[in-house]
Amino acid sequence: MNPKAHEPASLPVPGPTALAQSEALAATLRAEIASAGGWLPFDRYMERVLYAPGLGYYSGGAQKFGWRGDDGSDFVTAPELSPLFAATLARVVGDALAASGTRHLMEFGAGTGKLAAGLLAALDAAGAPVESYSIVELSGELRERQRETIEAHAPALAARVRWLDALPDRFEGVVVGNEVLDAMPVRLFARRDAVWHERGVAVTDAGGFAFSDRALNTAHDAAWSGSVLAAIEGGDDYVTETHDAALAFTRTVCAMLARGVAIFIDYGFPRHEFYHAQRAQGTLMCHYRHRAHGDPFLYPGLQDITSHVEFTGIAEAGVEAGAELLGYTSQARFLMNAGITDVLAELDPRDPERFLPAANAVQKLVSEAEMGELFKVIAFARGFDAVSAPLAAFARGDRSHTL
Repeated sequence: MNPKAHEPASLPVPGPTALAQSEALAATLRAEIASAGGWLPFDRYMERVLYAPGLGYYSGGAQKFGWRGDDGSDFVTAPELSPLFAATLARVVGDALAASGTRHLMEFGAGTGKLAAGLLAALDAAGAPVESYSIVELSGELRERQRETIEAHAPALAARVRWLDALPDRFEGVVVGNEVLDAMPVRLFARRDAVWHERGVAVTDAGGFAFSDRALNTAHDAAWSGSVLAAIEGGDDYVTETHDAALAFTRTVCAMLARGVAIFIDYGFPRHEFYHAQRAQGTLMCHYRHRAHGDPFLYPGLQDITSHVEFTGIAEAGVEAGAELLGYTSQARFLMNAGITDVLAELDPRDPERFLPAANAVQKLVSEAEMGELFKVIAFARGFDAVSAPLAAFARGDRSHTL
């Protein structure tokens, strides 16, 4: 696995209530593994620890979003980092709504609701209010947090927000997903002694969980047929992920999009970088109390598990579903093109208490050493002539040719 930024033994110990919830989830996992013959594919394990109703990381009430580990949170996202992120993204969304002639917005991975509140307020202030804002969210706890945030920061617009349990068959408008693709379950594969294995999960004698590899039958295994695994050069030991769930999600969203634009923001690489020979430990990583480590079996249901996104596959999935690739670039270039420095300039630099924290946050969003280069933005269009109305956010620095 990835080199550990923090050894699990150095991480804070959860309280008794959280530990009891984690053990309840672990018990269901042990039973599922036993009924499956003692081995569970890693993507199923990841799905359960993140999304099991009432017990998973995103459905069990954990704090998740915040600034510091001592507030019970595990990581901070761009909308939490600065309201200028939403204000800048609103410019792109407004352009996309105008170009497609639509008035509806849909968000996945809405977190605390800060991005939704910021987009609603900024679009309304710009004279381009949306008729509806749909949030696809299965967690009741997160829905309530989102509702409270929107009512606090955009009370006059809260009535336009609705929550969905499932995707509609057809949607016209703009779809936004910030850090949603990386939270999709991934399959794990390991090459050992020049033989590829699928990496799954088994129960240890002590009742914990451990990796267990099964050799692939490359002549018959569906995971191998047409897979990128066959194209990874060399015979040295190698661990990597495939993103079946994220690809299926992208196809579904782009097929649903009858007219409009879909924008996804996440950390990752194009295929030739993702499956580079030197990336031999994969990208799977866990986040707990603002510390990164490589043990996905620590505190099931209480920590986040993610993988970097392989954006070439995402681009292919969207096009296969009938959408047109609008652009692919770094978050830094996307935000700069969209005018984040102009948004910052609207603050008075003579007010250091407001201006300096905002300037520092913008630096984190666009710096190559922070989020600016690792995070990428990819966008699709469907149902209108996107060529004659390109998004300015991809006008300079578009990297679609690298996919």
